[in-house]
Amino acid sequence: MPPAQRAQIAGIYRYPVKGLSPEPLPRVALEPGQTLPADRRYAIENGPSGFDPTEPKWMAKIYFLMLQRDEWLAALHARFDDASNVLTIRRNGAIAVQGNLETAEGRAAIERFFTDSYAGSIKGPPKILSSQGHSFSDVARKVVSIINLGSVAAIENMVGQPVHPLRFRANLYVEGWPAWHEFDLVGQTLAIGEARLKVVKRITRCAAINVDPETAARDLDIPSALMRRLGHAECGIYAEVIAGGVIGVGDAIAAVEPQLL
Repeated sequence: MPPAQRAQIAGIYRYPVKGLSPEPLPRVALEPGQTLPADRRYAIENGPSGFDPTEPKWMAKIYFLMLQRDEWLAALHARFDDASNVLTIRRNGAIAVQGNLETAEGRAAIERFFTDSYAGSIKGPPKILSSQGHSFSDVARKVVSIINLGSVAAIENMVGQPVHPLRFRANLYVEGWPAWHEFDLVGQTLAIGEARLKVVKRITRCAAINVDPETAARDLDIPSALMRRLGHAECGIYAEVIAGGVIGVGDAIAAVEPQLL
């Protein structure tokens, strides 16, 4: 049996606020043409960006707080409650701030926290941004990001030390694929239960993956290591959901022939 057919989902994560910490999910419902529910639903504007919530358009991440530039974000641990829309941010184990991101008062509380705590690290007034149905993804299309843990192990060999998989801020982590097998899947369709995802492109990595998600230290230079060894700085793939379904940790993931859809 080919290795790809033995692969399974090892972890599922969403990022309700762009740049803040991930939330693990045991199961999630995927819908065609959508990201994971609430993934990158909010962003924190780092000075005026021109984003218009009435006519949302994709914008580059440089306009928002992000790990590529703001590694101190990794020291914050955020949780978002879907039922109440309350974001809770913990720092050093204690609650630093809470706020309902769908109310002016709640957004203001979060914004004051960043203004008061990180004034020397931000470019301008922080502002919580959102728009119904919009995702502040690194790419314009609505996608699910996938990381092959076999490739992470290969990177560990390149840099000579452990590499936390959450550095890559993916939605799905897959175990059972050989290193770099995900690159062979571009253009193919993946099956996870009833869900189907079409792999659309490789992910080019930025300096965000140099930040340790546990220590908030910028302690590696993974893109440079990839360039030296492989001639590119790519790791992981983006896929679009083309058929919905509920997926969970431990579910098998495999490429399927188009006629089987």
